[in-house]
Amino acid sequence: MDRKPKRRTRERILETALVLFNDFGEPNVTTQLISDEMGISPGNLYYHFHNKDEIIESLFADFERGIEDTLAAPVKRPPNVEDIWLFLHLVFEGIWKFRFLYRDINELLSRNRILETHFKRIVAHKVHTAGLICKGLVATGDMKATPAEIQALAINMTVVATYWLSFEFVSDPRKKIGSENLARGAFQVMALAAPYLTGRSRKLFDELSENYLKLE
Repeated sequence: MDRKPKRRTRERILETALVLFNDFGEPNVTTQLISDEMGISPGNLYYHFHNKDEIIESLFADFERGIEDTLAAPVKRPPNVEDIWLFLHLVFEGIWKFRFLYRDINELLSRNRILETHFKRIVAHKVHTAGLICKGLVATGDMKATPAEIQALAINMTVVATYWLSFEFVSDPRKKIGSENLARGAFQVMALAAPYLTGRSRKLFDELSENYLKLE
């Protein structure tokens, strides 16, 4: 009988660390806790990662690859409201998978130069992509906004997306954050664009919003 190959220890360390970071917050998780959770010795963990920052940087590299793919703006055709909704959900799915990066973002960036420089690039990419999508909607007549309004909107959408988990946490620190909190974040980002939408795009947004609000 064929048996599935055992996952390599390095992969298990990353998977375990991600779960612990997401559940308890990165500052509250030590390498000792990770090794205890896995049932391996600290020496075995240090063979693969010399310290916790190396684990964080490896997880961040996985996150970065995924988010950069998601942030590639649609180029085959002009975007519509459904494209934006899907785009936001994909962005928030990436945030949810690596949510510790966003919940603990300020502390992580203050002490890790690699994360600081790379996250800065990701934020700039978010603003750029949001601006491209809005410009596409303006070009098709689905949005009315000046270049200055588009720039402000792109920045505001990025701010809300980036700090949504922090907002949810401070709103109710004792409440366990679930995926529904991220769906609400996607809705709030989309709502920023709503006043600028016209015609069928505004109608479609209202319909999508009504369906979303029924889930609340």
